Amino acid sequence: MGSGWCGAELLAAGLGSGALLFLLLFLLLLLLLLLVVLPGCCRPLELRRGRGEVGSLPAAAPRLPRRPRRPGARPPPYPNGWYRVLDSAQLPPGTVRSLSLLGEQLAAFRTQDGQAHVVDAYCPHLGANLAAGGRVVGDCIECPFHGWQFRGEDGKCTSIPYAEKVPDFAKVRTWPCCEVNGMLLLWYHCDGTGPTWAVPEQPQIAAKEWVFRGQTEHFVDAHIQEIPENAADTAHLAFLHGPSFLSGSDLRYTKSKVWDFMKHVWKAEWQPEPEPNQHCSRMLLQHTATVFGKRFPLLDLSVSARQVGPGLVFLIFEHAFLGHGVILQTVTPLEPLLQNVVHKIYYQKNVPAIVPKFILRAECVQFERDITIWNNKQYLLKPLLVREDASIQKHRRWFAQFYSEKSTRPSVLKEGLDW
Repeated sequence: MGSGWCGAELLAAGLGSGALLFLLLFLLLLLLLLLVVLPGCCRPLELRRGRGEVGSLPAAAPRLPRRPRRPGARPPPYPNGWYRVLDSAQLPPGTVRSLSLLGEQLAAFRTQDGQAHVVDAYCPHLGANLAAGGRVVGDCIECPFHGWQFRGEDGKCTSIPYAEKVPDFAKVRTWPCCEVNGMLLLWYHCDGTGPTWAVPEQPQIAAKEWVFRGQTEHFVDAHIQEIPENAADTAHLAFLHGPSFLSGSDLRYTKSKVWDFMKHVWKAEWQPEPEPNQHCSRMLLQHTATVFGKRFPLLDLSVSARQVGPGLVFLIFEHAFLGHGVILQTVTPLEPLLQNVVHKIYYQKNVPAIVPKFILRAECVQFERDITIWNNKQYLLKPLLVREDASIQKHRRWFAQFYSEKSTRPSVLKEGLDW
């Protein structure tokens, strides 16, 4: 026999059949990953799903209209808090962007000195949309209809080209905003109250120790509270997210026998944070994977998911030798039952880009499984819970702090209205 055969025999004897199987499986997965990702491994991952592209039920009879979902009773659609409106890079100096979120039409603009502002889109003069042809003049946004100029800082009208005097009461509503972690965020409060807490800066991003490696974007047809409530619903992890990510996100096939050799094992605990961070909560998550019933240590992962207000989550990843990073999850209500969800991953710059891109891809598959549930479920104010579901009620009591007495309630829906 040749020396190659002897080397393989000695390797098998030294490692043992189980370890050799793990090694071969790892090499197979690595090869598959390289074939899929290598062509653009140095570029950030960009994945955007349109509304209805994920999580919609297939039509049994294409000619028949889809049966509307029963709306049920729901909390107010827009909790008080900070929400992402766009990435800072999407608003260069001197530009104006149209925004539609939180049931409002808004205009974002950036002055030449770099200051970003968000104001109501409609000019109080005759209702022209400031974002539809408006331009930045100094520290103001100029209406495209008659040239009225409104200061971004306080909304006050500073100039009317054809008027001798500007009325003191001429102004447009401004929205508190900030720029943190490469994003422009807006503060919403139904009572008009100013920010009661600040958006935390991720120090590794600010110091450029962690670099941007990609983002995904989805639209979810559900109430915003459904999404963060998942953190407290630890029982769903084993059933919905236990099957291998290799089986995809289509729930009809995730339990296929083809991928049954690999399973995800989750151990999670959710708790609200004490004062002065009562607007935050934290889920500690331990992930392991089994291959043919045996633990696969390479995929062991520790995740600390910190919810900050109703629309921001910081998922900090820690791996024994694949390094550290964070996924920033932002949930922004566009309409009462439509959420824009963005995941942006930043990772250690000395770790090959293929690693965080793989993590984001795997997270995307798992998240799209949740979308199928959210898009087709009914929110229940009084769900039937068992003892092991106690953290769900605890989460609802915590989340209630983001509603006020004046929070807009959804109007009574007519029978047959498709929400």
